[in-house]
Amino acid sequence: MSSLRIGPLELNSPVVLAPMAGVTNVAFRTLCRELELERAGSTSGLYVCEMVTARALVERHPVTMHMTTFGPTETPRSLQLYTVDPGTTYAAAKMIVDENLADHIDMNFGCPVPKVTRKGGGSALPYKRRLFGQIVAAAVRATEGTDIPVTVKFRIGIDDEHHTHLDAGRIAAAEGAAAVALHARTAAQRYSGAADWDEIARLKEHVTDVPVLGNGDIFDASDAEKMMAQTGCDGVVVGRGCLGRPWLFAELSAALGGRPIPTPPNLGEVTQIMRRHAELLADHHGEDRGLRDMRKHIAWYLRGFPAGSEIRNGLAHVSTLAELDDLLGKLDHDVPFPADAEGPRGRQGSPSSVALPDGWLDDPEDTCVPEGADMMHSGG
Repeated sequence: MSSLRIGPLELNSPVVLAPMAGVTNVAFRTLCRELELERAGSTSGLYVCEMVTARALVERHPVTMHMTTFGPTETPRSLQLYTVDPGTTYAAAKMIVDENLADHIDMNFGCPVPKVTRKGGGSALPYKRRLFGQIVAAAVRATEGTDIPVTVKFRIGIDDEHHTHLDAGRIAAAEGAAAVALHARTAAQRYSGAADWDEIARLKEHVTDVPVLGNGDIFDASDAEKMMAQTGCDGVVVGRGCLGRPWLFAELSAALGGRPIPTPPNLGEVTQIMRRHAELLADHHGEDRGLRDMRKHIAWYLRGFPAGSEIRNGLAHVSTLAELDDLLGKLDHDVPFPADAEGPRGRQGSPSSVALPDGWLDDPEDTCVPEGADMMHSGG
């Protein structure tokens, strides 16, 4: 349970950081790696960059190019592509190869956001089975002869009446994907309700020639252990569970490697982690934008801790590292990690019908590229 092989990549931990827009930039990934090394003695998993769109990458959109920044010691460098067009997919993957932009390409077919599915992208696309296969094949073809594996992430399907994950897993493996990952919710669920781990087990039984990774409702080390035991999956993908808890990967690595789980940090240690996160964001974005970006993380970090409305309000408007230092210094650093901070975090939302292009469900064998679905810039 302590290792995972994805194509030529040998990982000492079967734990993957899920790409999250506006979260898993180089600052957050660096912090997660530093904390795993400090608290568990290794940087053993796979930390995936926030999603970039293939078209924006090929067109060298400045925001997208900035998002592909990796740390000087970050390895393996993992980049996730959002794509709907086999031709653009090939061009983007070939660019990654030719310019040595990453060591691993993940492909996003799980996004449930209405502005994405409405045009046939994200979690809507695997319903078009032949087109889905052509897109995966294009990325694999572009990386032939290299050590860059291609992996694919998707959901159970569009809704309870339109499951696509078994076909998607089979097709992706047949087209050369080195691993597949399932977020065990439908697009209609978004992030609400409970992930259906039984569907991860079904996918694992259905796809036997490449690793199957499970995603959904992993909020602590015991959740990861339970998912792997219950489903037989080869690894876990962690998203919302690490919001405000970048040390979670140290706990997961230790637990799945059979080592003692590090003690959760007290408030003083959390303030040090917050300060380091803000510093890394300032290095990446500049101090003004970096501290504005830090504000959303602060709420996650302080969940369950006593802070008081005055300090919380100040932190919600912090704009410089000096202001952050002053406010963090006013907290009681001896407070232990609270039980109230455990459990689900991040957006939950409510289930709803999935916005789709007109006639999208009429022909699952249609290979026409959905019109306008690749026009978005990255980060959405």
